[in-house]
Amino acid sequence: MTTLFEIETLSIAFSKRTVVHDISLTLERGEALGVVGESGCGKSVTFLASLGLLPDKAKATGRVRLAGEDILNAPAAALERIRGRHIAMIFQDPSSALNPVLRIGSQLSEALSLHRGLSGQAARHEARRLLDDVGIPDAANRLNAYPHELSGGQNQRVMIAMALAGEPDMLIADEPTTALDATVQAQILELIDKIRRDRGMAVVLVSHDLGAIASVCERVAVMYAGRIVEMNTTDAIFDDHRHPYTRGLLSALPELAGPKRRLVPIRGSVPEPWNLPQGCAFQARCDSASARCHQALPELVPVGDIGQCVACHHPLLGATMDDRYVA
Repeated sequence: MTTLFEIETLSIAFSKRTVVHDISLTLERGEALGVVGESGCGKSVTFLASLGLLPDKAKATGRVRLAGEDILNAPAAALERIRGRHIAMIFQDPSSALNPVLRIGSQLSEALSLHRGLSGQAARHEARRLLDDVGIPDAANRLNAYPHELSGGQNQRVMIAMALAGEPDMLIADEPTTALDATVQAQILELIDKIRRDRGMAVVLVSHDLGAIASVCERVAVMYAGRIVEMNTTDAIFDDHRHPYTRGLLSALPELAGPKRRLVPIRGSVPEPWNLPQGCAFQARCDSASARCHQALPELVPVGDIGQCVACHHPLLGATMDDRYVA
């Protein structure tokens, strides 16, 4: 495997208030990476900045490389060449991402024209094939439908088809199952995973749901208050997690098998970017915060197995939810 996408010390500020702090991660060709955390942790804005999709008042510093080429703050013409053709993005609300006054076929044909130069009947035939690929029944007639005539799950499949129109090397799925019922969520996640494996495409799945991440991703980055606080393989995040925030996310996840247990929510909420405490941002919500946590910001450092990193002064020991903290 070779590195396709790399973020290096990325920081993002809005009106001089920093919301993302020194994010670094890599994505290999064909790999599925999950980025998880509560709303307000900086997950979506990290990748919007990478593609130059933030408003003018935002300032991003650091490096974002695609196949070795730095694309952060690249000229508009260069980003237009990359977006859709090399990196595609599925947004979390298809009802607002799709144009309500254009038919599905017209919107798919526009994407095919922009990224692959197809037009006329060639574009329409390819649009129908894409709808077939994403599991929309009666694809020929659905090309003539408007977004409001389709269900939420079908509109999300149309968004996936549009993302695939440019045959990208990498797909960013930003909360792709928002507002969908559980059955449709599972279908959409299964579809994304199948497409990744069939096409050898790299995928970044941005979500607050560790269950969704587990069904698709091979590696996970846990974000909190604009920083990565833990990174590991998906299996190890569940079985050998080290950060108390990761444990909090898992404690709030219902189990489908085994004895019933009471869900334990994380108390409080994510601090506002302009009101971060000194030291660890998670200190006010952590049961084992010490004086050191209130004074010094923990760095993301390797622990345990190769590839496992955690930013915590008192990381967990062991592999179960009952692990104790390092003193």
